[in-house]
Amino acid sequence: MKRCVAALCGLLLLLAVFAPCAGAAADTLTITDPYAHIDWRSVGRYKTALHTHTNASDGSPTLKESLQRHLETGFDIVAVTDHGTVDPGWDRTPSPNIVKTALSLAGRSKGGLVCLCSSGEFDSGVTYTYETDENGDSFLRAAGGRTVLRLPCGIEQNAVSVNAHVTSWFADFHNNMISGYEEGLRGVQKNGGLCVINHPGEYTKARYELRSADAYNEGTPSFAYHINKFARYLERFDACIGIDMNSKGDSRTRFDRILWDKLLMRFAPKGETVLGVASSDAHQLNVIDTGFSVLLLPALTSKAAKAALQNGEFFAASHCLGNPDELYEIAEALREFYGAQNGTCQSVLSAAEAMTRRVADIERGALKADEDIGITYSVLNSDGFSTADSFPAVREITVDDNENTVAIRSENALLTRLISNGKTLASLPAAAAVFDLDDYRDKLGAYVRFEIFGEGGMLYTQPFLLNAEENAAANGGAAVTSGCFVDLGTFDFVIAETHKWLRIAKLWLERRVG
Repeated sequence: MKRCVAALCGLLLLLAVFAPCAGAAADTLTITDPYAHIDWRSVGRYKTALHTHTNASDGSPTLKESLQRHLETGFDIVAVTDHGTVDPGWDRTPSPNIVKTALSLAGRSKGGLVCLCSSGEFDSGVTYTYETDENGDSFLRAAGGRTVLRLPCGIEQNAVSVNAHVTSWFADFHNNMISGYEEGLRGVQKNGGLCVINHPGEYTKARYELRSADAYNEGTPSFAYHINKFARYLERFDACIGIDMNSKGDSRTRFDRILWDKLLMRFAPKGETVLGVASSDAHQLNVIDTGFSVLLLPALTSKAAKAALQNGEFFAASHCLGNPDELYEIAEALREFYGAQNGTCQSVLSAAEAMTRRVADIERGALKADEDIGITYSVLNSDGFSTADSFPAVREITVDDNENTVAIRSENALLTRLISNGKTLASLPAAAAVFDLDDYRDKLGAYVRFEIFGEGGMLYTQPFLLNAEENAAANGGAAVTSGCFVDLGTFDFVIAETHKWLRIAKLWLERRVG
């Protein structure tokens, strides 16, 4: 009996000694850092326009005017992505095409086309040269030291589609037929390019929703259909890196971060990611600096830019925010850390309250029910120049798998927000942004992402996957679509339009009954 008791005590002692270590190992997260290969001490940070228009399609400015404004607002890389024509180079006039002709007849394309010379002068008086190096990269070099790299073969695909615009780069391919996403995506992939699904809220009609709870609600057939549709295309076409989730002042995309998270909640459990892009989709000069991306490159070349876009080594960025719920959350965190009288806090709160009043006016019938909110928090003046002294920048990201922490060192920032499964789990002052993911274990999904907010606007990181290899092994074959999904192609605009008008009818009936 004594020997049995002694053996049992020894076993219990061994369990007591080793159980904590076993538990710690089981609880350790494997965090996939999209910026793991970045040398933060030497990397270049390049402000990039991925989607912009000139009067070669339906934009107002000439190419020369557009490039002058991009220079004035600090861009380092520009992709000119006119409808219907692949950018032939900034010193060449795009070939005539049926899209340009149709837009001209409709009054949406005016004036002559003005491109660059090998050397010349902008209307501002700044002189420039335009040259191509031995690697085929083209550069605009302005007096004063500013240099802008041309991202090759920019175009907005599916020019005459009513619901399927795709911006692409690096592929000498265009699709100008009446079609859905399929033809454009397939052509870009076949020709070795990269692309992104443009401003989805425009086509899903999420832009017309009044509240976040209703936007991309999967209990709504139209939204369930479109989430399935985008997920299917992202799965089938590696050339499609993600979605444009903040563009052109964020009025029409204000709920597209919700879509981004919905897609991540389907892909991350498979060990896969979906990238988020921000752009201006500028058709006018004063829109050029609304949204952009910050590419992290070892050198200013198109080859490095393509690799960064493929690998998610960039940040999406915007001077504008149009989601009232996000703004209320940001204002509350600013109030907590910096006081209610903080000037940025007051500006954010004012924009959020203006949106809330507009929603109330729409719901009571004082404004048209088919109008989107149309109000954003913006630091741009009426001419499109930033009124803020600075914009947030990430200086270093450090991931510790042993401690399950992510530390983000930034400057010109006030807050860093942690988001997973579409929920904001925490907001920290930017100076002390060290997130211990163990603190949020019961709320974590298979990914986290971060938003860095400052007086100048918002910077979005790409997703950090959690236990990606383990999830890929367990769920790699899982479907990213749910329910019975049939792609209706270009005709699915009827689904979105029907949903939009049913929503308007519902508002009308509620007012009548009330």
